[in-house]
Amino acid sequence: MPRPTSILAAITAQELAHFLPEPLLSEVRGLTDRFDHLNPGNLSPAEFHRKLAEINPEILITCWKTPSLPEQLPPNLRYLCHLSGSLRKIIQRSHLDRGLLASNWGGSISRIVAEWALFHILSCLRRATLWNLAMHREGGWKNGDTETASLFGRRVGLHGFGRVARELTGLLRPFDCTVTAFAPDIDAAAEERYRVKSAPSLEALFSENEIIIELAPLIPATTGLITEELLRRIRPGGVFVNVGRGAVVDEAALLRVAQEGKIAVGLDVFTVEPLPKDSGFRGLPNVTLTPHLAGPTTDRRRDAGAFALENLRAYAKDQPLKAVITPGTYDTST
Repeated sequence: MPRPTSILAAITAQELAHFLPEPLLSEVRGLTDRFDHLNPGNLSPAEFHRKLAEINPEILITCWKTPSLPEQLPPNLRYLCHLSGSLRKIIQRSHLDRGLLASNWGGSISRIVAEWALFHILSCLRRATLWNLAMHREGGWKNGDTETASLFGRRVGLHGFGRVARELTGLLRPFDCTVTAFAPDIDAAAEERYRVKSAPSLEALFSENEIIIELAPLIPATTGLITEELLRRIRPGGVFVNVGRGAVVDEAALLRVAQEGKIAVGLDVFTVEPLPKDSGFRGLPNVTLTPHLAGPTTDRRRDAGAFALENLRAYAKDQPLKAVITPGTYDTST
C-alpha cells in the first residue's frame, strides 16, 4: 500500500492534546504528506459533513466529541481510527458492510478501568463514603462500634469477562481472592489463564460471592438484566460495584436495596448521566459515587493514542490492525 494520501483528525483541541501529545502527534503527521485537524466543537452536523467532504481524507481520526458521519462517506475515506471505545454514535453498521475499515482503543485503557473498579471495591469495604461524610460534615471519628472490611481472601464475582474483567483478575491476585465470572465467552483456556471459575448462572454468581462487579456490555439482551431478585442474593455486608453500564441494572431496584443499608454499593455509571441532583443515591453513606470516571485518566489517554499510532503505522505498511470493529463486534458492542 502506498503512503496514506491524507489524515484528518476530527477531534477537539483538548482531545488532540490528551490523546496525541508530543511526540505522538508528530509521528502521526509523519505518516502522510497531508495532515489536517478539524475541531468539530463549534460546527453543526451539516457543517461538519460539508468540511469532511471537502477534505476527503483517506484516514479519519475520531474521538468522543466527533459527530456522526453521514450515510454517504467521502469517496477517499478508507480507514476510521477511533481513539476511544464505542463507535455506535459515529458510524452506522452499513458503513462497515460497505467496506469501511474501523478500529477503536481496544484493550489499551482496560487496566485503568480495572483500577477504578478496585478503588470502588476498597472504598465500599472500608466504608470510605460514610467516613468522608461524617468527618467533613459532622466532625465524626471512629468509635468502638466502627466496622470495616478487607479485600484479602474474599469471593469476587464478575458479570462480564471482557478486557476490563481480565485486567481486574490480575489486580485482585495479590489479595488472594477466589474469582468467579459469568459471561458467554469464558472457556476452559480462559479459566486457566486468568485463574477464574465459571459460574453456572447469574443467580449462582450473586448468591455465592461477597463482592459483585458489573462489567457486562449494554445491549438489548442485558438491559435491565440485574434485577432486585438478583441484588437481594448478595448477603448482608456484601458489595455491588458497577463500572460497566448503568442501564444493565434496574436502578430503581438497586436504590431500594441500597437504602436498606445492608450492602455497600459503588457506582461510576448510571442510566441517566449526569446523575440527577435529586437522585436518591446521593448522600447515602453506604454508596460510593463517581461521575463516570472509570475510563482513561487524563494522564493515561496517551495510552490510547499510542495504540492508535500503532494501528496507523500498520495501515501505512498494509499490515493487520488490532481492535478492528467488524459488523459482528459492532452488533455486540455497548
